[in-house]
Amino acid sequence: MAAEFAMVLPAVMLVLAFAAGAVQVGAAQVRLTDAAADAARLVGRGESESRAASRLQDAVGGAALAVSRDGLLVCVTATASVTLGPMAGAIDLGARGCAYDDTLPATP
Repeated sequence: MAAEFAMVLPAVMLVLAFAAGAVQVGAAQVRLTDAAADAARLVGRGESESRAASRLQDAVGGAALAVSRDGLLVCVTATASVTLGPMAGAIDLGARGCAYDDTLPATP
C-alpha cells in the first residue's frame, strides 16, 4: 500500500498545482476585466487617463492601459502578465471595457 501511495503522490501533487494555477489565472482575468470596465467608466465621465490607469494598477499590479474612442463609446484595453510562481512562466492576459462617453457634446 505504501509503494502505491508513493507512486501516486507526485501525480496528485502535480494535478493540484495545475488546478491552483488555473484558479489564480481565472481570478486575475476577472480582476482585469472588472478594472477595465471601471477605467472605461472613469474616462467616459471625464476623469483623466492617469486616474483610470491608477485604478487599474490598484486592481492588477503591472497592468497597462490603452484608451480608444469609437463613436459614442470610450473603450479601455487592459493587459497584464500573471506569473504562476518561480517554476512556471508568465501568462499574458487582456480585457476590454467600454462605456458611454459623457464628455461628448449633447446633440438634439
